[in-house]
Amino acid sequence: MTHDETELGGVSRRGALECMLWAGSAVVWTVSGGVPSSISLAKAATLAEQKPFSFLQLSDSHVGFDKPANPDALGTLREAVARIKSLPTQPSFFIHTGDITHLSKDSQFDDADQVLKELNAPIFYVPGEHDIVDEEPGKAYLARYGKGTKGAGWRSFDENGVHFIGCVNVVDLKAGGLGNLGEAQLAWLADDLRGLSSSTPIVVFAHIPLWTVYPEWGWGTQDSAQALELLKRFGSVTVLNGHIHQVMQKVEGAVTFHTARSTAFPQPAPGTAPSPGPMKTPPGALRTYLGVTELNFVRGGEPLAIVDSALAS
Repeated sequence: MTHDETELGGVSRRGALECMLWAGSAVVWTVSGGVPSSISLAKAATLAEQKPFSFLQLSDSHVGFDKPANPDALGTLREAVARIKSLPTQPSFFIHTGDITHLSKDSQFDDADQVLKELNAPIFYVPGEHDIVDEEPGKAYLARYGKGTKGAGWRSFDENGVHFIGCVNVVDLKAGGLGNLGEAQLAWLADDLRGLSSSTPIVVFAHIPLWTVYPEWGWGTQDSAQALELLKRFGSVTVLNGHIHQVMQKVEGAVTFHTARSTAFPQPAPGTAPSPGPMKTPPGALRTYLGVTELNFVRGGEPLAIVDSALAS
């Protein structure tokens, strides 16, 4: 679809005509990162044969949190896990984008581990800032989840033709709480990407958003532009974050940014409160703000959909 003429609701006049032609040819629409894209019926018919694989994102469990916004954060994590276990097809693996605990206490990590082990599948973690507030910052986190990682816990791995990169941007936070990757991690990232074909689908996951959501609240990463510059040659990049406890999406070229709900408590929308923090909801409404995110790919790494599920749905 071209966008070189007058835009009509985000679609050009020429693009609208092309959409009409596609509709006459029986086009199937899929959604990736909230952005519709079209595939042919012939291609859609082969999807079942390609054996799609999925993985699921959990974030911001804050085990140990017990304030009025949610007196039982461990309980809502249990609910999220129970909901996942009821899915007709189980995800191939899980990622957790940080703030597993609220205060980095051993007992909180223990409680989280006891619930998450029920998923019976690999879980890949990156830390949130609440996971590295122990006396030796990050020591407890790395002892549990750092096997096979570099530095403060960054890592990469491959699955079904997709290259996954877990970044850590909660060490050495900058002014206002902005995230920071740092020179060592950026050098590692450049080296990690160097040998990959530009056609390789990339999924990046970190705790703090890698796009600037609201810098006044520290909702962004100071040196994310350097990371995104390294990623710009790839044709499909999905960036997943937590931290802000709500669903937001952005698309820049071939990069789709997506933030996730928390399993513990919501936070206010940017700029709607004096500061970020746990937001108390009306009675009975909490679970409509909590949830998990499932991402689906077909064999070979083509993204099909990003689906956010609230615990109340």
